Amino acid sequence: MAGIPTAAVAATGLVGGYAVARWSKKRPLGGVALAAAGAVAAREWQRKAGNVTAAALSGVYVAAFAGSHPLAKKVGAWPSVFAVAGGVAAASWAVVDRRK
Repeated sequence: MAGIPTAAVAATGLVGGYAVARWSKKRPLGGVALAAAGAVAAREWQRKAGNVTAAALSGVYVAAFAGSHPLAKKVGAWPSVFAVAGGVAAASWAVVDRRK
């Protein structure tokens, strides 16, 4: 995991979670994918930048997931998911990944 940017893990969790839920038609299964990637990202954020940063970025991750729902009503599901995934990836890169 050390070589994979946390931005990629977090964005993949949001996009992958939605994709799994949509194509399997089982929302809980998408939630498992979303949560698993979020847990991996949070562990890496904590390891690389500490508890406060991990908590803040985890909050951003959860807020992005929640915010994608009302945004989807305005722009569509996939554009919404990609937008929030991009936002989380940018935040993760700016706060954690670019420090390498």
